[in-house]
Amino acid sequence: MPIISSFFGIYVRMYFADHAPPHIHVEYQGHEALVAIDSGEILQGRLPKRAGVLVRQWCLDHRDELGQNWKHAQALQPLSRIPGADND
Repeated sequence: MPIISSFFGIYVRMYFADHAPPHIHVEYQGHEALVAIDSGEILQGRLPKRAGVLVRQWCLDHRDELGQNWKHAQALQPLSRIPGADND
């Protein structure tokens, strides 16, 4: 599963041909969560409060890029790297 972004120790991944709804997989300090692309809401798992806030805002800021990556992942095409909240 490709890492599409990382920032402040948070790793964001996306699976190829993954199940709906469109989401990302987030890991931070041993915590894991599935996060909705369109809203930044945690669908499954948990993140510490501050990491959750950062991920939610990052999702909202990069919604279009995440949506495009989701379409590519469903078509088994290469994914693009998305800048992190720390502008990596």
